[in-house]
Amino acid sequence: MMDYLKFNKIFSVTSKSQKYIFFLFIIVISIGLLEALIFSPEDYKQSDSVRIMYVHVPSAWISLGIFSLISFLSFLSLVFKVKNFVIISKSLAPSGFLFCIIALVTGSIWGKPTWGTWWAWDARITSMLILSIFYLIYILSWKIFNQKELAFKISSYISIIGIINIPIIKFSVDWWSTLHQPASVNLLSETSIHSSMLFPLLIMTAAFALFSILIFLMKYNTELIRIKNKGLDRL
Repeated sequence: MMDYLKFNKIFSVTSKSQKYIFFLFIIVISIGLLEALIFSPEDYKQSDSVRIMYVHVPSAWISLGIFSLISFLSFLSLVFKVKNFVIISKSLAPSGFLFCIIALVTGSIWGKPTWGTWWAWDARITSMLILSIFYLIYILSWKIFNQKELAFKISSYISIIGIINIPIIKFSVDWWSTLHQPASVNLLSETSIHSSMLFPLLIMTAAFALFSILIFLMKYNTELIRIKNKGLDRL
C-alpha cells in the first residue's frame, strides 16, 4: 500500500510540474532569443556567425552535464540497488543525446565560416562525437537486451566507462593543439567573454536546461506508466 501511494505521489508531482516547466521554458527561451539574436553585439571577427554560439555552447554544456549525471546515478544504482536511479538515468538519456547532436551539428555550421571547413578531426570535436556514440550505445542497450537486469548492468557499465571521456572533452583544448579556442567561461578564474555575450549565453543555457527537464519528465512519466501497467509499484 505504501509503494502504491508513493508511486501515485511521484507520478502526480511529475505530471503537474510539466506544464509549469513548459511555461517557464517559453518565457526564458523568448528572453534568450531576443538577447542572442537582437541585443547581443556582433563579434569583431566572426560578425553575426558568432550567434551560433548561443545554441552550440549551451547544447554542449547540457549534454556533458546530463551524461555526467547518468554516470553518477548508474554508479549509485549498481552499488545501492536503487531502482528509481535506474529509471531516472534511462529517462535522462534521450535529452542528453539530443543536445549532443545539436552541439555537433551547430559546431559544424559554425566551423564553416570560422575555420573554412564543416568538419575537422580535432580533439574536442572527435571527443564530442565519441560522447554521442556512448549516448547512442547506452540508449540502444535498453532496446537490444530483453532482460531488464542485464540491460541495466550493461547500460550502467557503458555510462561509467563513458565518463572517462568527459574530462577529455573539457581539457582537450588545453592538452592538445586544437582549432577550438580555450574556454572563455570559467567558474574558478576570470571569464574572458564580455557580459553583453555572457548574459544571453547563460539565459539560453537556462532555457535548454528547462527543455531537457521537460523531455526528462515526459520520458520518466512514460517509464512510470509502464511499470504501473506491469503491476510493479515498487520504486
